[in-house]
Amino acid sequence: MTHATYDDSNVFAKIILGEIPCDKVAESPHSLAFRDIEPQTPTHVLVIPKGAYVSSDDFASQASDAEIGDFFRLLGQVARDLGAAEAGYRIVANHGEDAHQEVPHFHMHLFAGTDLGRMIKPIHKQT
Repeated sequence: MTHATYDDSNVFAKIILGEIPCDKVAESPHSLAFRDIEPQTPTHVLVIPKGAYVSSDDFASQASDAEIGDFFRLLGQVARDLGAAEAGYRIVANHGEDAHQEVPHFHMHLFAGTDLGRMIKPIHKQT
């Protein structure tokens, strides 16, 4: 996926433009954080850049240093403001089909508020 294939009609682009409402948690010059509409943990927030980036790879290779710094500072601020930093939280970014990325706009999920268990199931090697 590259920057050139960005679909500006995706749901997050519409949220950024104010065409679709969101439960905003925080906002910065380059990023937006809002609650997931189908939370998987007691605290489930999405953090998205306001720029048109399809994936984590696209964001890392195309975003400015200011956008990247702003994004991760907002992510940390949200974790602290919601009390997740003390007990712990998980951040996840899905990239592409194999990872089940549902919205073609780079975003990170911040999960907290419960024991999150193992990161993924270990692969059992056959002997």
